[in-house]
Amino acid sequence: MKVLIIEDETLTAQRLQTLLHNYDPKIEVLAHLRSVNTSIQWFGEASFSKPDLIFLDLHLEDDLGFRIVKELKLSIPIIFTTAYPQYTLEAFKHYSIDYLLKPIDATELGEALDKFKRYWGASQSALIPPAPTHPTKPPLYSAYKDRFMVSLGSKYRSINVRDIAYFLYEDRVTLLITSQGQRWPIDYSLDRLVQILDPYLFFRVNRSLLVSLSAIQTAHSFFGGKLKLELEPTLLQEIYVSADRVPNFKEWLGK
Repeated sequence: MKVLIIEDETLTAQRLQTLLHNYDPKIEVLAHLRSVNTSIQWFGEASFSKPDLIFLDLHLEDDLGFRIVKELKLSIPIIFTTAYPQYTLEAFKHYSIDYLLKPIDATELGEALDKFKRYWGASQSALIPPAPTHPTKPPLYSAYKDRFMVSLGSKYRSINVRDIAYFLYEDRVTLLITSQGQRWPIDYSLDRLVQILDPYLFFRVNRSLLVSLSAIQTAHSFFGGKLKLELEPTLLQEIYVSADRVPNFKEWLGK
């Protein structure tokens, strides 16, 4: 497994490298980079060896680590490492495997690496499957529905699940709402959608709302043990996760 460490604290990077080699001596650390600009430059070099996994600190010397992911449009799995818990939701909108708070715990690191190997495999050949000879569903979601055909009047459109913000049951109709705020009626109940959609991507918040991870902007603690959610696009009504669903919701966020 080839890994890249992006971390501005030398001692932290050295400790992380030690923990990685304790987990598996065969892990190869390609480089230790300290800043956003240095990391962008490193990826721009023709001779660089593509990592299988990135360990990314969020507060770097010159900016937040998210800028690396956004500017380079990285599709490489990432384990975020930070002392700041408030970026959890933003992190899981990218190719996040886990979100580890400093000081990094060896057991939590091992569990994150185990998760990486389960979902992605430990080699680049697992990360980049050969081109299919005929249309096929993406490997990670082959067991689940990955697009919906919607219609409004004479218009038909195919919508990928990654472009869906949430499903809303309103006035006895199930609506598919895209990340751009478009609303399309569909012939599915929320109960049925829970069965056919990837639970890694969607969570049933309440009786009338099934929300995608990408739509969640923030989650706030609220009276009675509930969580109040802010979504994008926004809904007129306030959205709460009931106290009995909060443990499962938090576990879902951390998958």
